Amino acid sequence: MAFRLKLVPDETNVNFFRWQWLTFGISAVAMVGSIFAVLFMGLNFGIDFKGGTTIRTESPAAFEVGDYRRVLDDLQIGDVSITEVFDPSFGESKHVAMIRIGTTDETGSVTPEELNKVEAALKTVDPQVSFAAVESVGPKVSGELIKTAIYAVGAATIAIMFYIWLRFEWQFAIGAVVSIMHDVLLTVGIFAVFQLKFDLTTIAALLTTLGYSVNDTVVVFDRLRENLIKFKAMPLIDVMNLTVNETLSRTVMTAVTTALALTAMYVFGGDVIRGFVFAMLWGVFVGAYSTVYVAKNIVLWLGVKRDWSKPDPKEAKDDIPAAFRDAP
Repeated sequence: MAFRLKLVPDETNVNFFRWQWLTFGISAVAMVGSIFAVLFMGLNFGIDFKGGTTIRTESPAAFEVGDYRRVLDDLQIGDVSITEVFDPSFGESKHVAMIRIGTTDETGSVTPEELNKVEAALKTVDPQVSFAAVESVGPKVSGELIKTAIYAVGAATIAIMFYIWLRFEWQFAIGAVVSIMHDVLLTVGIFAVFQLKFDLTTIAALLTTLGYSVNDTVVVFDRLRENLIKFKAMPLIDVMNLTVNETLSRTVMTAVTTALALTAMYVFGGDVIRGFVFAMLWGVFVGAYSTVYVAKNIVLWLGVKRDWSKPDPKEAKDDIPAAFRDAP
């Protein structure tokens, strides 16, 4: 007999609406708290959003990114990001790295004195290293990136709402959008509270989290619509409880397996992707929570059509005979 791991029994009967006001109240307070955290504590913007200098280094000898990072961290010159560049056109004697250094200077550039310190520090671990190019990104360009990031998240949210509106009903679309706003605000809020680095990779994580969360929500909504047609006389709150219980195993298994992969990436992936992975890891749990305790509550309060197999009685005309009205 094959062994099957079950995190959730096949049949559960959990009353998810027992504490609906408490859970929804906690979510509302957390959303408001996240907004205040961003407004009063601010975000710890990375180089992408606050400006800085990009240095392209070249060396005929192979180097370790960890060695570069160690000597630059000792300089305490600000936020530093180092990536090794791989290109098939590079020969065995060409090793390239991109070093990005954030700055609080209004000009958005690193001073010549700081550049000399960076070069001297790198030469202690790689005497043959040289600077092939040095470019600066000012605050104006960084401000445009912030606006673009906000537009990207907003456009994704609107597109998701429109899709769910067409796929289901407008009540489902509003529930999904509130759930998405909940996930985004709580993710941005925790970055503000703990002053974690917020850069373009975090925006990518937010967009990925939106897709993950709405996928989970659509699965629950699709089963809910089937149950609404199947159990026409059952109260709406009972149908929703039944639906969440039926999809609970899938929700938990998906969240746990995704979290296991992300945890491994967070522990062993290094500093370069740690912010991205943390945002996704947090988003997985927040997304699962919002699907169960936020999206469905909104739909319950707004009410839904109970039978998609028949037209809405409010739209039926009284002058049409019943025999013709029920005909296929």
